[in-house]
Amino acid sequence: MKDKDREISELIRHEIEREEYSLILIASENYVDEEILEVQGCVLTNKYAEGYPAKRYYSGCRYLDEIETIAIERAKVLFKAEHANVQPHSGSAANMAVFYAVLNIGDKILGMDIAHGGHLTHGSNVSFSGKLYKSIGYKVSAKDEMLDYDEIRSIALKEKPKLIIAGASAYSRTIDFKRFREIADDVGAYLMVDMAHIAGLVAAGCHPSPMEFAHFVTTTTHKTLRGPRGGIILCKKEFAKIIDQAIFPGTQGGPLMHVIAAKAVALKKAMSEEFKQYQRQIIANAKYLCSCMEKRGYRIVSGGTDNHLFLIDLSNKGITGKEAQEALEESGIMVNKNLIPFESKGPSVTSGIRIGTPAVTTRGMKEREMDVISELIDKVLKSLEDERLHSDIKEKVKALCKKFPFYSRIYKI
Repeated sequence: MKDKDREISELIRHEIEREEYSLILIASENYVDEEILEVQGCVLTNKYAEGYPAKRYYSGCRYLDEIETIAIERAKVLFKAEHANVQPHSGSAANMAVFYAVLNIGDKILGMDIAHGGHLTHGSNVSFSGKLYKSIGYKVSAKDEMLDYDEIRSIALKEKPKLIIAGASAYSRTIDFKRFREIADDVGAYLMVDMAHIAGLVAAGCHPSPMEFAHFVTTTTHKTLRGPRGGIILCKKEFAKIIDQAIFPGTQGGPLMHVIAAKAVALKKAMSEEFKQYQRQIIANAKYLCSCMEKRGYRIVSGGTDNHLFLIDLSNKGITGKEAQEALEESGIMVNKNLIPFESKGPSVTSGIRIGTPAVTTRGMKEREMDVISELIDKVLKSLEDERLHSDIKEKVKALCKKFPFYSRIYKI
């Protein structure tokens, strides 16, 4: 690439350096290893394979059929599912396909309000989920900023949604899927669980699995699962046909076979004891980093975390999430501004930041490093305008990252 397209090659090199020498604390991001990079860059990207194994609309799919079948079987084993569709291009595509399979335009859905931890595809009015369907949102309790299942049940009984969505993008507590299924049964609704953020935790037994209770489970394959960017849908056998039809031909054309192969590789890795240990360390790091930030005077939404992420409410510091994100990025620390429950600012500004530990844990960092990271974050947030400090912190971040090399073992940087 260096000689063929210098412009793109240079930008890729810069991105490798950014990832290698930054503390990535964005909860939805992670590092994939060399095998995933190898598989995603292979010749499988050349092939059209519309349809499903043994039922393709193109010739020449013999080996692709075997690859997709392996990915399907691994997903079923890992999550104890009766059926798996591994073709969704993303978690959003997976969610859309479930909607397409069981809803009509205008049907009512009940999902978590985006300001309280939900995802765009759970009913936000700027998403297809809020534009095509009548969306009702449930919120966390003002008392403890946790899910109030009695309140969710009251809303469901009043609104009678056809689909209830459990799962979150920024909720730090354990979700009770059994309660959600009971609520869904009370009103005759389908239950869809979006476990995109916690799929790795579920696979390792570090969070209760939704498989016993949900009609449909969707997930991404990156985040805590540490695979390629993509999606999967899991369901009971009785829904296999409508889910497969909802993906193809309903909402997608040709599957990305190089990504499906990479999903298969990631799913196999997720069956290992090393992966289980990794997930336990993610949670340990998140809890410790959360407690360190709290000791430094930061208010943690809901008072703590049970998983891989937590939200910091910056209101008492007199700074916005946007200001915090930008200053931290200048210092080599990547977080994202995030809405908090009962938000007083808009999504482009926000009152909070979201912090997650999957990526730094992948690098091998543990509690000792979380203490250092909390100190670095605190120094930046206390001096948002101090460019000299930001430059100094960036060098300290780089020195810390060099102690836990990742892509520098693969690339010459």
